[in-house]
Amino acid sequence: MNLISNSGVLSRRNLLKASGSLAALAALGLPGLSLAAEMADWSAVPDLEKAKEEGKLFNTYGMPDSWANYGEIIQALGKANGFTPEHADTDMSSLEEITKFDAEKNNPVAIAADIGILFGKVAEAQGVVPDYMPPNAAKLPVGLKGEKGGWVATFTGVPAMVVNADVIKNVPKTWDDLLSPEYTGKVGAVNAAGGGGTDIAIFLAWAFAHGGSDTDLTPGVEFAKKMAAQYTTAATNAQTLERGEAPIQMKYDFNCIAAADALKKKGINAQVVIPGVSVYAPSALMLNRYNLAKMNVAKLLIDFVLSDEGQRLYAKFGARPIRWVLGDLDLPAEAKANWLPDADYAQVKQVADWSKVDMEAIVTAWQEQVLGG
Repeated sequence: MNLISNSGVLSRRNLLKASGSLAALAALGLPGLSLAAEMADWSAVPDLEKAKEEGKLFNTYGMPDSWANYGEIIQALGKANGFTPEHADTDMSSLEEITKFDAEKNNPVAIAADIGILFGKVAEAQGVVPDYMPPNAAKLPVGLKGEKGGWVATFTGVPAMVVNADVIKNVPKTWDDLLSPEYTGKVGAVNAAGGGGTDIAIFLAWAFAHGGSDTDLTPGVEFAKKMAAQYTTAATNAQTLERGEAPIQMKYDFNCIAAADALKKKGINAQVVIPGVSVYAPSALMLNRYNLAKMNVAKLLIDFVLSDEGQRLYAKFGARPIRWVLGDLDLPAEAKANWLPDADYAQVKQVADWSKVDMEAIVTAWQEQVLGG
């Protein structure tokens, strides 16, 4: 039985709309001259006094306090700039965040959102990110930042597994181990249909692990088809991991570490596994172009996440900061205290150029060959 969900599927037609047509639709609400002038202010340096007021109520999408240490990062931003932010977040997938920015352009809510790296180009095409380039973005290559700014890579995650070891006594060590009959009905489902970055990264990891690449997805498709029989019908979340309803779940390594730590605090044995070959998959921060009332604190945020302090705070949570990955940042031992051993990452691959990775091809392969096959 194929248990891969079709919910949240992004069709090729809709993907093309998301990466182009919505930008044209935005033009139907032609801004007045005053709005155009305010948009031009995005390129100016942030006004600290205005930012102090703007940052008191700090709304985000897809950036809960528990995700990649954003709770501490946003509080540290406030402390460094003289304000105390009240952080409120609504969790969404990358595509939902971009769509929400566009839908709310006349009444914007969020200051920023966290997106998978492949959604940066979609955000640019929709026109929802501003022309603001933080100073440290000069250290990032093409593909890890917007052409004119507005979004930047922040940290990397590695697709991994977290396992409730009280339920699963024989913990799988590789992706292929998951195909064993003993794990049938015990693995949280993956759906790389285009809504979120994590499942797309897992699909890419499967391709690399079986001799493919970001341009040769066929090995990943074949493995994904085999995995369908292994999925549980239970949702993939902390509760089902704890109860053993979905005792094997695939997430980014830093989220696996956090999930395992939460279980251990409750006396439940848990293990995090880097399953041999995987990939470094960057996440990114994007600013909301339409939230002019929060423009200055938004600039401070995107500046801060690429600063030495901001990057160290990602590391503290267990994520690999993008500047460290690129060799531009040294981290003290205490910043890496939450990391898994380096030896676990010996087979993890780098994608050569994220700007050349074709998300439409990935989504199409999943829809037509995995779901349709």
